[in-house]
Amino acid sequence: MRTILILAALALAAPVAAVVGGGDVTFEVKGADKATFSHDAHVVKAKLGCRDCHPKLFLDTTRSKRVTMAQMKKGQSCGACHDGKRAAGLDDCSTCHR
Repeated sequence: MRTILILAALALAAPVAAVVGGGDVTFEVKGADKATFSHDAHVVKAKLGCRDCHPKLFLDTTRSKRVTMAQMKKGQSCGACHDGKRAAGLDDCSTCHR
């Protein structure tokens, strides 16, 4: 019985472990190169957890598609952290637009 419980727990945990990080998310941008958000840079390198951004700043890619530079400059979306103090500012376009 104990073996069955352990196997069941592992089976349930495996899909969660497989999606940690979420991969890259690419946004189409009018008048500029596509913007790419790297989960790896934020989750692995910056050691942020999912709840640092979700659902406070972003819901998911289906419900949070529109992100503008104007919003970011007001401290919304990416700008909540990328203010030049907590994280790199918004002045280097090539960080996201590539």
